[in-house]
Amino acid sequence: MTAPHVPAASPAVTGTTVSAFFDVDNTIIRGASAFHIARGLKQRGFFTNRDVLRFAWEQFKYNIFGESQEQMAALRAEALSIIKGWSVAEMVAIGEEVYDEVLALRIFPGTKAIIDEHRAQGHEVWLVTASPVEIGRMIARHVGATGALGTVAEHRGGYYTGVLQGPMLHGPHKADAVRTLAADRGLRLEKCFAYGDSMNDTPMLSEVGRPCAINPDRRLRAHAKKQGWPIKDFRSGDSKGRRGIVKASLTGTVWAIMQVLRGIKRAILAPFKRGRGERTD
Repeated sequence: MTAPHVPAASPAVTGTTVSAFFDVDNTIIRGASAFHIARGLKQRGFFTNRDVLRFAWEQFKYNIFGESQEQMAALRAEALSIIKGWSVAEMVAIGEEVYDEVLALRIFPGTKAIIDEHRAQGHEVWLVTASPVEIGRMIARHVGATGALGTVAEHRGGYYTGVLQGPMLHGPHKADAVRTLAADRGLRLEKCFAYGDSMNDTPMLSEVGRPCAINPDRRLRAHAKKQGWPIKDFRSGDSKGRRGIVKASLTGTVWAIMQVLRGIKRAILAPFKRGRGERTD
């Protein structure tokens, strides 16, 4: 099965037949990168407080309970409706700023070391993410990866239309994308590596000869043990490695709630301030 939503890649120039494929959220970056991008967009006036609260809540559920197809479908529909009419150039520029401000500090050093080792051996390194491909490519540049495969949102004249080109790059669609890329670049999947943190990454992990679970959720940890896959955990906290991420999720949710409450407070007080001739901005 092909994956038409994956941008065509140029033939490999290194001559290697080996690549390492990395999920992004909780594999390379602690937490959900989309939430941090959304937060940066909010600070620049692209989102309402309600939007940020919703993203924070979804991130909290993701980190506590893991992903679900229903959750991903709901996020897809909401995200597409929000970004319709946005400038692609602005999205990329803000993504760069958010990376410097937030994401760079949330990179797992252990995972970055694995990426660096693959590059040192001459392997290609590809990020495979459900996030917009523009964000995936931006993160790939910063971590030294070859490139990124991601969800492709249609855009015309430099502006998003609110429609996807193909399905969201998630679950089995990640495996489709990896197979397509391997065929385009002459990669031998039996020699390739793949890294992921969630059971939703198992289709991709199962496509290669050398899968590895990084910072796995409970279900992937059990599955990896059953399959005999290596497990690496770079999270701080308790023996299951969940404490640090749970704390980060709670912090993000509390921040969003505070922003909403401040907005409500401003709305309630605005009429009284105007009556006294005070500024309301």
